Amino acid sequence: MAKYVLLYTAVEGQAEMAPTPEEQQASIAAWNAWFEGMGDHVVDAGNPFGPSKSIAADGTTGDGAASRVTGYSVIEAESLDAATALAKDCPNLSDGGGVEIYETFNIM
Repeated sequence: MAKYVLLYTAVEGQAEMAPTPEEQQASIAAWNAWFEGMGDHVVDAGNPFGPSKSIAADGTTGDGAASRVTGYSVIEAESLDAATALAKDCPNLSDGGGVEIYETFNIM
């Protein structure tokens, strides 16, 4: 099985965390249920990202990255299509965000 990185993205202007403690707990429960449902496919549940910086080719830096990536996970699946199918129930989607799926490969 190949490994795939799932990158979670936010809609521009979307808050990174649910506004109330109750909504935060519900969100955490949804993520935990999704990870549990994927079972052994989960290699690394990952983490959310905090503040970011960006560096341009000319060396200038800026606050915040343009990609709006908010976190990651690593899963194993038989194919990119299978990894995509596993990602279709991601709680980030119901919150208005997105999921980008990338196959990884060893170079050594």
